[in-house]
Amino acid sequence: MANAAAAAYGRTLADAPAAGTGLWSEAEVVEAFTRFEARDPEPKGELEYTDPFTLLVAVVLSAQATDVGVNRATRALFAAAATPQAMAALGEDEVARHIRTLGLFRGKAKNVVALSRLLVEHHGGAVPRDRAALEALPGVGRKTANVVLNIAYGMPTIAVDTHLFRVANRTGLAPGATPLAVEEGLEARIPARFQLHAHHWLILHGRYICQARLPQCGRCIIVDLCRWPEKAF
Repeated sequence: MANAAAAAYGRTLADAPAAGTGLWSEAEVVEAFTRFEARDPEPKGELEYTDPFTLLVAVVLSAQATDVGVNRATRALFAAAATPQAMAALGEDEVARHIRTLGLFRGKAKNVVALSRLLVEHHGGAVPRDRAALEALPGVGRKTANVVLNIAYGMPTIAVDTHLFRVANRTGLAPGATPLAVEEGLEARIPARFQLHAHHWLILHGRYICQARLPQCGRCIIVDLCRWPEKAF
């Protein structure tokens, strides 16, 4: 049924704002995230890790790779080296051997070993809680830093990956031409009470519901709020 998801929340598609009518209202943003929270109060990322260091490495390795593929590679890698000291000692060739199933594995191995050495030399082997310090590490950009700050240290950062970028633009929640523009738009629009989990809710929504080629609009819990004019059921 076309409006089943919307009807479950007491609205119909006819009640929804038309595409192109501008940003969502504050009430609509609160409504959307209230629904996300009710469905999944404590959302989790899908990368496997045990501490901030293994999380950092996993996120660095996840560029142009699936979480499933990264997890498959890091199980053996982390069994061999789960600390910056051990990873630096393992060396590029061995790291590359463990992650050879991932795209760009040689460059990633170089970055992982280099960032491990820098953590030992400049941060006492600890992953810094500072964005600038994180982004100074090889292979670590803004998105990776945001993931680590959010998941490892509980900071309300929003990491914009391809899924989140698509959801923000397609729905009209926080359209932007660049990941940074989307990030800033979301930070300005999402109430503080939802910001800790916002990026997980939106990434998972994009990964499993608001997919690039075949969006599952009939299963979407914010379909009545979405501005996208090409909803498919």
